This record gives sequence, C-alpha cells and structure tokens, in this order.
Amino acid sequence: MQRTFWLPTMLATALAAVAAPEVPTTRPMSLQDCIQMALQNNLDLAIERYNPQLSLYGLQGSYGGYDPSFNLGAQHDQSSSAESLFQGGMLIPGSDNTASSFDTGLRGLTPWGMTYDLSGGGSDRFGKSFGVDTNGNIVTKPFESSTATTGLTITQPLLKNFWIDSTRLSIQVAKITLKKSELALKQQVMTTVATVEQAYFDLIYAREYVVVQEKAVELATRLLNENRKRVEVGALAPLDEKQAESQAASNEANLIAARNSLSIQENTVKQLMSDNFPQWASITIIPSGTLEAQRRIFNLQDSWGKGLTQRPDLLQAKLDLQKAGIQVKYTRNQLYPQLDAFVTYGWNGSGREYSDAFGDWGSGDRPYYSYGGKITFPLGNISARSNHRTSKAQESQAVLFVKRLEQNIMIEIDNAVKQSLASFEAVQATRKASEYAAEALAAGQKKLENGKSTTFEVLQLQRDLTAARGTEIQALAAYNKTLSKLRYYEGGTLEAAGVDLTLR
Repeated sequence: MQRTFWLPTMLATALAAVAAPEVPTTRPMSLQDCIQMALQNNLDLAIERYNPQLSLYGLQGSYGGYDPSFNLGAQHDQSSSAESLFQGGMLIPGSDNTASSFDTGLRGLTPWGMTYDLSGGGSDRFGKSFGVDTNGNIVTKPFESSTATTGLTITQPLLKNFWIDSTRLSIQVAKITLKKSELALKQQVMTTVATVEQAYFDLIYAREYVVVQEKAVELATRLLNENRKRVEVGALAPLDEKQAESQAASNEANLIAARNSLSIQENTVKQLMSDNFPQWASITIIPSGTLEAQRRIFNLQDSWGKGLTQRPDLLQAKLDLQKAGIQVKYTRNQLYPQLDAFVTYGWNGSGREYSDAFGDWGSGDRPYYSYGGKITFPLGNISARSNHRTSKAQESQAVLFVKRLEQNIMIEIDNAVKQSLASFEAVQATRKASEYAAEALAAGQKKLENGKSTTFEVLQLQRDLTAARGTEIQALAAYNKTLSKLRYYEGGTLEAAGVDLTLR
C-alpha cells in the first residue's frame, strides 16, 4: 500500500533546494533595491502590518456598546382544577383557565449616556369561574379578556456616567490604540530600513575587506616567489624564505576568514529582504553601492527639533499620556453619585378579544406616563476613590516617561552627531595612513632588492599596509552607519530613503 505524505510548502521548498544541485549566481543590488525588497518581504514587517488591522477591528467592536438589543417572547399557560366539596356539602365545580401572552422590546444606549427601553405586549385569557347567585346557588361563569400595551422609558445620567461612561472610555482608548499601532508599524518600517542600511554597509565592508586580504595574499606570494629565487642563487638566507612562507600561509588563513564573514553578512542581508531563504541560498549579492565619505554640516538644534516631533516611539508615548488623561477623566466622573432622570410614556388597550384590545390600544385613548429621578450615594466609595488615585498616579508616571524619552532622544542625537564628526575625521586619517603605508612598503621593497633591508622588515610593512587598508574601509563603513543612525534618531529614515508610508 502506497502512502502519500504532504509536506508544508516552506519545508518542501527547502528540501528541493538541498536536493537540487546548487548553481551559484550573482545579483548586483543597490541599497534602494535591498530596501524595496525588505519592505515587500521582510517577515518582521509582515507580522507588524497585522496590528493596525487588529486594532481597527477592536475599535469597530467597541462601538458594539451602542448596538440595540431586540427581544421577542411568547408564553401559553393552561390550568384546570377538579370539582370539590364546600362546607355544608355544596359541590364546587372545577375550573379551566387558558392564558396566552407575548412581549417584545428594543433596548439600547446612546452616545451621550442615555438608555432607552421601548417595550410592548399583549395577553389573552379565557376560561370558567364560579360564583354564588342570589339564591345561594353556585353558578359557573365563562370569561374572556385581552390586553395590549406599549411604552417607552428613557433614563439619562446627570452626574456619574454623564461626561464619560465605560462605553465611551472603551471607544476613546480603542482610537488611541489604533493610532499607536499605526505608529508602531511606522517604527518597524523605519527599523527595517535602517537595519537594511546598516547591513548593506557592512556587506560592502566585508567585500572590500576580502579584496584587502586578497591583495595581502598577492603581496606575500610575490615576496615568497622572489625570496625563493634569491635563495636558489645564494643571494638570500633560507630563513628569509621560511618567514615569507609563514606570512603567506597566515594571509591565506585571514583570507578564508574574511570570505566566511562575507558569506555570513550576505545571509544577514538576505534574511532582511526575503521571506523564502532557499531561493536566495545560492545567490551571491554584489552591492553596487560604494562607501563614501561626504562632508556634512550638522545642526544640533535642528536635529533635536526633528527627533522631538517625528520619532514614532515618542509619539506613541504621548498617546499613552493622552490615554492616561482619559482614564483620569473617567475615574473622576465615577466619584459622583448616581443621579438619573427618567421618563416613561405609553398607552394601553383592553377588550374581550385581541381585536378589541388592539382596537382600543390603537385609538390611543388610554395613555399613561411617569417621570422622576433617582439618586444613589455610595457609602465610603472606597473603590472609586482608589481607582481615581491610581489613574492620577499613572498619568504622572506617563508624564515622566515622556520627559525621559525626550531626554534620551536628545542624548542619542547629540552622541550620533559627535560620532559622525569623529568618524569623518577618522576616515581622513585612515586614508592618509593607508597611503603612507603603501609608500613605505614600496620603499622597503626597493631596499630589499638593493640588499639594504630584510624580509622581516618587508613583511612587517606588508602587514602594516593590510591593517591600514582594513582600518580605512572600516572607518568608511562606520561613518555611513553613523549617518544612518542619526537619521533614525531624528525620525527621518523614511524620508531620506524615499519611502512614502501612508497610513489610512
């Protein structure tokens, strides 16, 4: 018997990718290409996109407090009693009673706290009763009667639940929650873009560092070959050849490590911009961008102004403060006594049969009404007072949280500006150091050819040049990453990247 096993799509794709022979391909990609793919495929971003939708559902559900409720009921009763003896030996006949009734109603709450109850119903009763006539004889009397009624009662709170009640509180909180979820989505988009920028700059650095190590291997191999020729003709000691061989092997190990770091960094970029890694596993990403160091004029006050007005996390904190204020308003209103005014108006109808009762009801000749008020004083009111104190303390805490976040933002921006200035200066210094190291190596090689230097000194100069080149591209990457961080701290990542995010 053959069995068929169904695998999840992702697992099947992964297994197919493993089973199929790898065909490595290269794909040039700019920073904008990576950002665009990340915005389309990043899994963290895809997860976050659901939260505004969920918050919108929550807001829509909070309006359910105003949904009216409709009820309709009907009932039928039947009762019978057997004949019985009364005192004196008189026979009391049995009775047979039948009753049918129905009721209906529409109840609900208005946005200003008023409740309404529109109700109506009718009943029909018939059967037999007994009595005593003038001669003292027991007589049986059939009966039938019907009633119909309709009425509307409205109740309006005048103190407690007048300014705000639980339904209005839920709606206002849900609106804030929706705004927060939209800002959280914007924050995630900013984080994704900034993370892609950081990873992209690191990828350029990793590829450039591989080139640096390849040049180091090339220099060490060339020196090794030259030393071997000199040893063969007796112009150089065998120790110099061994030193060159050791350095060449060490540089080869460094190149292997650099290539491994490059592969890991490529996977980091792929993870950010793809939701299906097996499709990218055999693709080599070639960044088309370069690490540049353009001088930038910084304005700390302007950067602070941007950060304190654009940062989504700060705007979310201010929404939390707004929500705390609404909660204080609600708990303050709950401290008041319950004072309700009510009005009831309706009309009745009655008759022998249903048609008579509804005819009487339809004429509207038998109205009824009532009005009044009711006040309820909570004794002690301990729970309401405690809730109000709690909400006020939470509001004060939210104020401090906003203040702390504003200070942190200003410090982050100040640090990023200083780091950017220092990184730019470091780029200039490391570039000069790389140039001087190249000149020193060229001079050392000439001295070695003329017999005025040693292999050890030339190898040291090669190591110095490799280190200087590595430090130079590291400084370039650090400068570009610092500028990316500054844009993120200012809240301008999306604008700088040309991303137009429209929410609702």
